[in-house]
Amino acid sequence: MKISVLHTEWSDGWGGQEIRIINEMLAVREKGVNVYLACRENSTIKKKALEQGITVFSLPFRGNADIITIIKLINIIKKYKIDIVNTHSGKDTWVGGLAAKIAGVKFIRTRHLSNPINSSRFNFINELADFIITTGESVRQNMIDNNRIKPDRIQSIPTGIDEKLFNPSNYNKDEVRKKIGIKSSIIVVGILAVLRGFKRHDIFLDVAEIVSKKYPEVLFLIAGDGPRYKEIESLINQKKLNKNVKMLGHIDKPAEFLSILDIFVLTSDSNEGVPQSVIQALMMEIPVISTDVGSTKDLWNKENFILVKPNSTEIIAEKIIQLMNNQTLIKKYKENSRKFVVSNFSKEVMVAKLMNIYNLVMENR
Repeated sequence: MKISVLHTEWSDGWGGQEIRIINEMLAVREKGVNVYLACRENSTIKKKALEQGITVFSLPFRGNADIITIIKLINIIKKYKIDIVNTHSGKDTWVGGLAAKIAGVKFIRTRHLSNPINSSRFNFINELADFIITTGESVRQNMIDNNRIKPDRIQSIPTGIDEKLFNPSNYNKDEVRKKIGIKSSIIVVGILAVLRGFKRHDIFLDVAEIVSKKYPEVLFLIAGDGPRYKEIESLINQKKLNKNVKMLGHIDKPAEFLSILDIFVLTSDSNEGVPQSVIQALMMEIPVISTDVGSTKDLWNKENFILVKPNSTEIIAEKIIQLMNNQTLIKKYKENSRKFVVSNFSKEVMVAKLMNIYNLVMENR
């Protein structure tokens, strides 16, 4: 039997969560699943879904009790014979979950962020879900401990990355650098993240300031777009880092961007599940320095990258300098980075787990 899944997403941004939703839909579609998306009219995810030939429904998603959206979702469920409604953000989880229950179809809730969910009994929507997917083990455990979720109805499925695309053998580092005007001889440190507050690009800039004082030839690259763009741009000017830090905006080819880096840094202080950018950098055999937030530690086998506490500006700067001056250490992280994440966090692993959950909830009708 062919399964039809309707995904719902309230967010109008474009970051790791929204990218995962699209990639997940495309991956299960290859396995024969019918996929649909309900989202807001002017959201970026709508544009991206349409580009991939996904049927999209534009709905208001005005709040947790948006009756109009609930009714429209029920009509969509019935008309398109939806089997599973898979919700993603807070507001669409309420309306999508309620619509699924009223229409008598299965309700899967995906929780992407690691910040705690209100444990009030009035916040019961997650308990109504037939199954919950989290993007990290710490998120799963928090929902079991604090939100009354039964362990057999929740599973961590980190975002699966395409190991064929994120393969360093596909790229010539010097040629890619030449194409964008970066000398092959200089050290390049980069971050790839949506420009939101919890990613702490301000810390990345503080790190750049420290390192640049000792090594003014090091180049720091910020890839990504988002609501903090102007603020970060202003900080670069204030710190007089215009020669040392470059903002690249949204990157359509993240693997190509990662191929030019010598060191990858993630400075987040909260909200992470298992960060996609860290998986991608490890697959590309880039030495990684990342803060230990959310479920980032799920990626760490003690040998494959450097894990530091959040807000560790001085330590991150110190580790960058240490890597710059120690080729043996660089070699160690390169040799230990790719194999572990390919075995545990590839797209194939993710899809297999998702299909198992779809089949499980459909068996329990």
